Amino acid sequence: MPGVLRRSLILGALACVAVASSGSAQERSRLAVQSPILTIDSERLFEESNFGQATAREVEALGAELSAENRRIEEELSREEKEITERRAELTPQEFRDIADAFDEKVQTIRRERDARTRQLNTDLEERRLVFLNTAAPVLEQLMREAGAGLILEKRTVFISSNAIDITDTAISRLNEVLPQPGTAPRE
Repeated sequence: MPGVLRRSLILGALACVAVASSGSAQERSRLAVQSPILTIDSERLFEESNFGQATAREVEALGAELSAENRRIEEELSREEKEITERRAELTPQEFRDIADAFDEKVQTIRRERDARTRQLNTDLEERRLVFLNTAAPVLEQLMREAGAGLILEKRTVFISSNAIDITDTAISRLNEVLPQPGTAPRE
């Protein structure tokens, strides 16, 4: 399932589960918008939050490190392949085949390991997004109560709406207050 669709479904489920309370007028006045339906850009919510930006920097650094390692390994394997090719004339066909097969297996093993590291990096990013969404749920529920809303829709799935019901900026601001930097526990 594409990431945007999955996030939309998660946010939609969070919004549907949350029931707008009948809070006092004073509680509702904290949020300028009063509407039964709100919208949010969940991608921007993550990307522009301090948590999302720190996550992006960390993932980018790890990705760059992985790319540099891949280039170094590729250079080493190219040198080794060249050495094997240069030795071909002094080896019997069977010896060369055995060495070439062993080299091929080494390359395949390295490729599987590198692919696994890339998948792990992507898994770590998705886990961070889930931590973010789990922490965002109560904040979004509070914003719903303040606006008298019963539903938050993913902005990209709405054909047309007023920007007045978009709570993304407010949600980012509030999440920055409660979300820690990645790798630390959320504040209570």
